[in-house]
Amino acid sequence: MIESTISVVNSQSLLALFGECDQHLRRIRDSLGVSITARDGRIHVAGPEPAVVQATKVLEQLQLCANRHNTVSADDVSRVLTGVRNGQTLNGSAPIDVFRTGKQIRSRTPGQAEYIDAIRRNDIVLCYGPAGTGKTYLAVATAVAALKRQEIRKIVLVRPAVEAGESLGFLPGDLQAKINPYLRPLTDALHEMMDHDLIRDYTEADLIEVIPLAYMRGRTLNEAFIILDEAQNTTVSQMKMFLTRMGTGSKIVVSGDVTQIDLPPRARSGLVDALSRFRGIEGIASVKLTTADIVRHRLVQMIVDAYQERPKKRR
Repeated sequence: MIESTISVVNSQSLLALFGECDQHLRRIRDSLGVSITARDGRIHVAGPEPAVVQATKVLEQLQLCANRHNTVSADDVSRVLTGVRNGQTLNGSAPIDVFRTGKQIRSRTPGQAEYIDAIRRNDIVLCYGPAGTGKTYLAVATAVAALKRQEIRKIVLVRPAVEAGESLGFLPGDLQAKINPYLRPLTDALHEMMDHDLIRDYTEADLIEVIPLAYMRGRTLNEAFIILDEAQNTTVSQMKMFLTRMGTGSKIVVSGDVTQIDLPPRARSGLVDALSRFRGIEGIASVKLTTADIVRHRLVQMIVDAYQERPKKRR
């Protein structure tokens, strides 16, 4: 049996760390089999050495979360517990400064921190991982921040209009009305970071463009931040077409979930192909996000895990 001690900055941080009615404290204690007490501005952790080491790391990472966001959620506790068990450490990448007053976007997992840093260091980033890991959201945030700092002249958000088990032709409206639902996740992310009127003004001034992948052919985009979302649903030739639109002073982020490919059975995914084709090329980075990086509802992580497990044989 050993004991470790963690200093707490103030009572407010301690309250956020332990949660309402000490719910976070009980979760950590029960998950790792340790004793946790607080007195004189310090947290004391006691128990078997491996468990105390893990519990100390969990509490230290949650304390960082409390200091940054002034709160700790049950999902934060689940994410940090999973990360510590998997040997991950919460990195503190610099916050992303967007247009909304007082709003800064920060990484919430080690994988997200790696993703943000890769975008900042490289001209092309390929990111793949399950739903809910922030692939699209963080890419749009870094693009908005770059536009705010005037590092680029425009943002181009791109998505393939691939049918996921539903017929595009039977959707109501004209072509633009049929395409809009495919582009909605990108505009949803934008509205988290910019006011509606500003988005409208920037769109009218051609500083922000949200388009289907097919509309990219034949273009050259200079000083632009270009994001391709749902890239697992591109073919190899479409991916080549998209990447070669890159002009001087531009940056490209490609994201997708290789477990949710909606292409015909014999078609090879452009994202899967690119991940293997560009390995080791300087200036092109690939980042893998996992279920430990999921930041949506805690059940999303369990749902993704359940679908990844092999189904049990029926008797």
